[in-house]
Amino acid sequence: MLRKLLVTWAICASSVISQAFELERPNILWLTSEDNNASWLGCYGNENAKTPNLDKLAADGFLYENTFANAPVCAPSRCTWLTGVNAVSMGTHPMRSSHAIPYDKIKLYPQQLQKAGYFTANGFKTDYNLGSKGRTTKKIWDFQSKKENKDIRSTFHFWRLRKKDQPFFCVINTMTSHESKAHGLKDYKLDPAKVQLAKYHPDTPIMRQNYSKYHDQISKMDTEIGYTLKLLEEDGLADDTIVIYCSDHGGVLPRSKRFLFESGIHAPLIIRIPEKYKHLWPAEKRGARIKELVSFVDMPKTWLSITGSEIPQSMQGRVFLGKEKEAEAEYHFSFRGRMDERVDNERSVRKGRYTYIRNYMPFAPRGAMLNYLWKMPAAQSWVAEHKAGNTNEVSSRFFHAKTHTEELYDRSSDSDNINNLIDHPEFKEVAVQMRKALRNAQEKYYDAGLLPEYEMLRLAEKHNTSMYDLVRDPKMFNHAGCLDAIDVALAKDPANLEQLIHLLEDQSPELRYWGAMGLLLLEEAAKSARTPLIKALNDESDHVRIIAAWALLKIGDADKCYETIGAIIEKEAPALLFALNVLDWMGEQGRPLAKQALASKAGGYVPRMQMAIAETLGLEVKISTGKKDKKSKKKKK
Repeated sequence: MLRKLLVTWAICASSVISQAFELERPNILWLTSEDNNASWLGCYGNENAKTPNLDKLAADGFLYENTFANAPVCAPSRCTWLTGVNAVSMGTHPMRSSHAIPYDKIKLYPQQLQKAGYFTANGFKTDYNLGSKGRTTKKIWDFQSKKENKDIRSTFHFWRLRKKDQPFFCVINTMTSHESKAHGLKDYKLDPAKVQLAKYHPDTPIMRQNYSKYHDQISKMDTEIGYTLKLLEEDGLADDTIVIYCSDHGGVLPRSKRFLFESGIHAPLIIRIPEKYKHLWPAEKRGARIKELVSFVDMPKTWLSITGSEIPQSMQGRVFLGKEKEAEAEYHFSFRGRMDERVDNERSVRKGRYTYIRNYMPFAPRGAMLNYLWKMPAAQSWVAEHKAGNTNEVSSRFFHAKTHTEELYDRSSDSDNINNLIDHPEFKEVAVQMRKALRNAQEKYYDAGLLPEYEMLRLAEKHNTSMYDLVRDPKMFNHAGCLDAIDVALAKDPANLEQLIHLLEDQSPELRYWGAMGLLLLEEAAKSARTPLIKALNDESDHVRIIAAWALLKIGDADKCYETIGAIIEKEAPALLFALNVLDWMGEQGRPLAKQALASKAGGYVPRMQMAIAETLGLEVKISTGKKDKKSKKKKK
């Protein structure tokens, strides 16, 4: 009888403890802004910033000095957030892609919160690079606001929709600091003479005005943040709610958003934790500045941990708050893939004061015309200055091919990342360590972006699987061998010629691609590889064919190059966008293919690349964008 009473008591006690825990679980309000690097805020040291609400939030909470996005653009960055898996580990790193992922293996963090009893709501951003056109259509939130209401006072309080006493997790995203808000120059208040320009930007009136315009947008964003916090207080929830603020990556002036420099990935992160959850504080006193390294991929795992939710095994980050806090990572890993119509491929690791970047397409200039970015007056001014010959050695680099396959920057003395230290003997050991750290990260996360986007997709479809599963199965994809081949190709060493030819003749398309790439980078030193390059023009992979054709052009076989790439353009294959980028990188050598390229009726990003090609070659041509017809602005004289 006594034993039965003890068991009953234990069950009741457990129930009471469980219910108490349910009541004590924190609400979470995650406030996100768009496109603003940490340096745009007053609490991060910008003297021109007017951000009183965020400054106060930092004073009442904890400001993280070293928080970095894994991707420098919204959709891949938010995909990493949603899944807790680096987008490049799933093949969802290219901007505006919607490639399949295995949902049976990858769980989304809002669904884990729901299982734990949380009410989840999100407004107004669904750019997760999953589903239709990259925007997730799958229902993953209890409440999802489709678009921002013009009257923020009627929309910034989703927590009111939950059941009584139900803990909530609400994401509220403000568009006010988005890149699109920097497209015009009207109504700016800050004196342009006061702004501090990045060293890589030319000092023009328009550039300064655009800086001023964006400062004003940051102030408006801060006002919206302040209003939301006021609503939380009016509802009596401030003492029960952890408030998190961060941007979705860096930005927003040209050479920040979309790029792996400090300006593109360094994001603000401020966390205010009520007294009742003091056990979660990362420091003893409010207002502390936390130097700990935090990557975006860490966030969903941490949110699940502090809410008592189950953490999926697929998540790759680490918990940086609470009783389950894990050791600080030594390196931050980030990636850049296709940005809208522009094909590119870069990886980066960061540790302390150093940032290391590896360029897998060194021939691709970062400042190649990109339709959306080119709408910004600052970009237009920069382009005009460069064409007029008014840019200096530093500010002109943006428009030229990358001079190195590797870059190394010292953030402590070079926050603008303009002094590449990779060839400096005194930094040789640092470069070795960073190179090794990048390789380790790519192996750990199974980098699924080692080949061009649609080549990876072709291989996944060939094996009837996802890119996530493809790169994890050595029978389908030689991941380690591909990383080795990349090292050989990017060395640009004529001594590797025979090894590159062997790669080009390998049975694995991933190795053949990098064999072709290595020969392309050798240029005239690859002349003796003419026969295997010609054979590669019949490869099953259009991407191998394109690179082999371009390599032949470099050694004087123009006809075979134009015939091969022309055929790929003609059939409008999935590799079409890649082919058009290559044509644009060719410059004048690509002119024989221009008429054929500009005649294509393919949709998607193709019309944008056609405009870029017309701009590069000084052609005037009418191009249908699907919405309205546009003309290139240049005419060949």
